[in-house]
Amino acid sequence: MALLRDLGALLRLRDFRRLFGTRLTSQLSDGVFQVALAGHVFFSPEKQTSAADIAAAFAVLLLPYSLVGPFTGVLLDRWRRRQVLVRCNLLRAVLVAVTAALVLAEVPDPVFYTSCLLVLSVNRFVLAGLSASLPRVVPEERLVLANAVSPTAGTVAASAGALAAVLVHLFLDEGPGATALVILISGALYLSSAAVAATMPVDLLGPDPDRVVPHVREAVAGVARGLREGAAHVWQRRAPAHALAAITAMRFCFGVLTVMTLLLCRNLFNDPADTDAGLATLGLTVGVTAAGFFAAAVLTPVVTPRLGVPRWIVLCALTGAVGQVALGLPFRLGPMLAAGFLLGLVSQGAKIGVDTVVQTTVDDAFRGRVFSVYDVLFNVAFVGAAAASALVLPSDGKSPAVLAAVAAGYAVTGAAYALAVRRHPPRPLPQVDSSGISSN
Repeated sequence: MALLRDLGALLRLRDFRRLFGTRLTSQLSDGVFQVALAGHVFFSPEKQTSAADIAAAFAVLLLPYSLVGPFTGVLLDRWRRRQVLVRCNLLRAVLVAVTAALVLAEVPDPVFYTSCLLVLSVNRFVLAGLSASLPRVVPEERLVLANAVSPTAGTVAASAGALAAVLVHLFLDEGPGATALVILISGALYLSSAAVAATMPVDLLGPDPDRVVPHVREAVAGVARGLREGAAHVWQRRAPAHALAAITAMRFCFGVLTVMTLLLCRNLFNDPADTDAGLATLGLTVGVTAAGFFAAAVLTPVVTPRLGVPRWIVLCALTGAVGQVALGLPFRLGPMLAAGFLLGLVSQGAKIGVDTVVQTTVDDAFRGRVFSVYDVLFNVAFVGAAAASALVLPSDGKSPAVLAAVAAGYAVTGAAYALAVRRHPPRPLPQVDSSGISSN
C-alpha cells in the first residue's frame, strides 16, 4: 500500500520517528480518557441524556480551556517545544490520577468537570506543540505527506484508545470503579508519551535558541502583542486566514453531527435504559469514523499532487454535503455508519489540507501562535455547534431538517473557499532550512 510505503520513508527520519511516537502514545491516551469521560457523563445508568445536557458538558469542558489557546501559542514560540511535550505529558499523568480519585470519591459533577478541564487544558499545549514542531523534523517537500500521516495516525490512535476503553467498560461492572480504572490506564499512557518525547534533543523542535524566553512572566506579558502580530501575519497573507475560516465552518458542521450521533446511539438505536448497548454502538461509530480518517491519510497524498491542496479541501466539503444527505436521512444504523466513515474521510482530508496551507504560508516564528488560534477556533466552533444543537435537536437526535442544514453548511463552505482561493491562492513562504532537520 502506498501509504505504508510513504510512512516507511518518513519513519527512516529518526527525529520524525520520535515525534510520531510521542503523538501516537499521547493521543492513544486521549482516546482512553475521553471514553472514560463520556461514559461517566453521557452513559451512566442513573443519568438521562438530552441535547442540552451534551451541549452543557461540551461548553464546560471545551469553552473555558479554549482561553488557554492564545497563551499556548505565545509560549510555544518562546519555550523549547520538546520540553513542553515532556512536561505536559507528565503533568497530565498526575492530573488523571487525581481525576480517578475524585471519581472513586463520587464527588459532585462540578468538581469532576474542573479536574477534567485541567487535563484537557494541558492537552492544548501538547496538540499545538506537535503541529508546530512537524516542519522541524521533515523537509518541506514531504510536508503534505507528513500532515497526512502524522495527525491522521494520531486520530486513529485516539479512536483505537477509545475502542479499547469501550471494551474494558463492557467487561467491568458499571460504576465508579470501572471509570477510575480506565482513567488510570490513560495516565500510564501519558507517562509513556513523556518518555518517548524525552528521547529527542532539547532544541530539536524549536523555536530557535535566540527566541527562547526563560521566564514565564516575560513570555506571558507578550500574549496580547504576540496574538496581534500573529493575526496580522495571517491576514496579510489571506490564504491561511481563508483556510482557517473553511475548517472552522466544517468543524461546526462536525459538532452538530457529533451531538446528533451521541443522541442516536443513546436514545434511538438502543433502549435508553441499556447504557452498555448505547456505549457499544458509539464505539462502533467511532471505529468506522476512524477508518474514514485512515482513508483520508491514504487518499490525500495521492490526490493533492493532481488536484492541488485547495481543490482537495473544496472537494472534501462538497462530498460532505452530498454524503450526509444521501446516507444520513434514512436514520438507520447501517447507512449512518457509512455516513460516519465518509464524515471521517472528508473531515480529516480537509484538515490535512488546511494544516499544510497554514504550515507553508506562515513564518516559523509565528507558527505556534497560529496553531493555537487554530485550536481555539476548532473548540469554539464545536461548542457553538453543541449549543445550536441543544436548541433544535429532539431527545432521540432524529431531525431531517437539521441534517439538511448541515449538508447545506458543507456545500456553502466548499463554494466560498473555492472563490476565496481564486482571489488569494496559497503561496508558500521559505521554511526552516533543511540543514536543521535530521534526515538520518
